[in-house]
Amino acid sequence: MEKNNKQILWYNLAFMAFSTVWGFGNVVNGFVYFNGVQAIFSWLLMFGLYFVPYALMVGELGSTFKTEGGGVSSWIQNTTTNKLAYYAGWTYWVVHMPYIAAKASGGLKALSWVVFQNSSLYDGLDIRLVQCITLAVFLFFSYVASRGLNPLKILATVAGTSMFVMSILFILLMMAAPVINPNGGYQQIDWSIGNFIPNFRFEYFTSLSILVFAVGGCEKISPYVNKVKDPAKGFPKGMIFLAIMVIVCAILGSISLGRMFDVNEINANFDSYVSNGAYWSFQKLGNYYGIGNTFMIIYALCNMVGQLSTLVVSIDAPLRMLLDSDTAKDYIPHALLKKNKKGAYINGIWLVVAIVTPLIIIPMLGIKSVTAFLRFLTQLNSVCMPLRYLWVFAAYIALRKSMDKFQSEYKFVKNQAIAKFFGVWCFFVTAFSCTLGMFKGSPFEITMNIITPIALVGLGAIMPLLAKRNKLTVSAE
Repeated sequence: MEKNNKQILWYNLAFMAFSTVWGFGNVVNGFVYFNGVQAIFSWLLMFGLYFVPYALMVGELGSTFKTEGGGVSSWIQNTTTNKLAYYAGWTYWVVHMPYIAAKASGGLKALSWVVFQNSSLYDGLDIRLVQCITLAVFLFFSYVASRGLNPLKILATVAGTSMFVMSILFILLMMAAPVINPNGGYQQIDWSIGNFIPNFRFEYFTSLSILVFAVGGCEKISPYVNKVKDPAKGFPKGMIFLAIMVIVCAILGSISLGRMFDVNEINANFDSYVSNGAYWSFQKLGNYYGIGNTFMIIYALCNMVGQLSTLVVSIDAPLRMLLDSDTAKDYIPHALLKKNKKGAYINGIWLVVAIVTPLIIIPMLGIKSVTAFLRFLTQLNSVCMPLRYLWVFAAYIALRKSMDKFQSEYKFVKNQAIAKFFGVWCFFVTAFSCTLGMFKGSPFEITMNIITPIALVGLGAIMPLLAKRNKLTVSAE
């Protein structure tokens, strides 16, 4: 009886994963970047050809290494070498740096909507002033992270849950709005098949990283694979149900936005819609229901709390994952392992400050508006964050090459050739999307998109050299 109480039913797993993977921002970004309702076609392709096999591969890795707590780096360590495991852990950590910069900026943007209830004043500010304020916010929350304030992790979870609820409510309320208020002034959607087929130009492929970034991260649920009732059947059933839920939300969300916004207006004001589209959506929704900015203010408050609390967690949690691992201690200088009285890796936080500060300051040298900067951060994150998924697929390929060494309660597919094909396929899609995503934006932005991931990942190659030098110095003394 006790065993059954500990087991997770497949639909519970699906809902857990859904709240982790999906959010309203994904719907808005897909709609804005992929020409309105044409995003539906791209979502269907991404889920069918990438997300479903990705999630099922994660399930097999989690089931095989169910006693390992290090996630991707543990999978790499067991299937390859300790040094590659260190690089996997480093990549997982370092790609959070642009994400942290985006959270500081996103928190300020949400606050501006709470205070001003429109986009014009904040977006019209000098970018140098906004970036200085953003830097001050980041430095303050870096200090907060150094104090080891664990309740903020709970706050981030609560805020994330509220954002998830707001996302679902938006779709339900917007689908009902034309019935409740038929004279709301909605856009008409052209339902012909041709209107839903994208134009497969180079620009289309440079935006694919946005979708890869949106659907990634399901490796976070890997610890629960073996807690599912009948993992061999329950886990894939849960993941397929997850995919169905996300597809339905992506389709209904895109249709809802299609009733609100004119695609031509979006394309003419692209930067503004990337940074303000979610707020305008809830603002319009409130107008349809005759309650003004109420929905928008609630959404902005939830988003502000979520962005700023996640900022602290993103400074602290990935750093702990990196520095707590046994493999990292052999390849990282001893000074970075120092903890303060609150148990925080104080020198590691200083390293975060040293990396993120240029990501906040340098862009204002070549980007002239606040909206362009927020759009740039969205694109940069779509290039950098999915790099960590490459290690998931590398671990899966390595696992399948050594299947005789490992036992798993759940397998994605039994056929070795098919399993390896999907591992290579997902690796290729991720690498392809990230690479082409670098070439979107102005020449300055493209340069930043290329240099940033190379510099961040490359810094990981320097750390083992510093660690080796540190050991030689200690032994000489």
